[in-house]
Amino acid sequence: MLAVLVFLLRILILIALFSFVGWTVYTLWRDLKFQSQSLATQKIPHISVYQENDPASSKLIYTRPELQIGRDPACDIQVNDETVSNHHARLVYKNKQWWIEDLLSTNGTFLNDERIETPTILISGDELRVGKVSLVVEIQPLS
Repeated sequence: MLAVLVFLLRILILIALFSFVGWTVYTLWRDLKFQSQSLATQKIPHISVYQENDPASSKLIYTRPELQIGRDPACDIQVNDETVSNHHARLVYKNKQWWIEDLLSTNGTFLNDERIETPTILISGDELRVGKVSLVVEIQPLS
């Protein structure tokens, strides 16, 4: 009789363990699905980067989460100046903010006349200097 009770107790513990593992896997799956949906529908505020004193510079508006600044024709924001590296800096939208990151450029990237060494948050109206070229950043608020 005692052996039967121990066997039933083992089966109940095993059922409880599998129920807990199943509930944990379901909860993780549901949270991952929610996060992937929220990332897919995440709105990115429009950003424009332009040369303030250059009338030939067009004021383009970008909606992608990552932009490259440099002399290379493949860069999103192309700056034709010898003091600018081919791939000079990167603008990235993450954590609901725009960030600027220097890509180990020769002449450095400056944000409001301070050299940046690590990724730094941008706000509308900031002045970027890549090489000897000054750029103005405008970020449109999300509506």
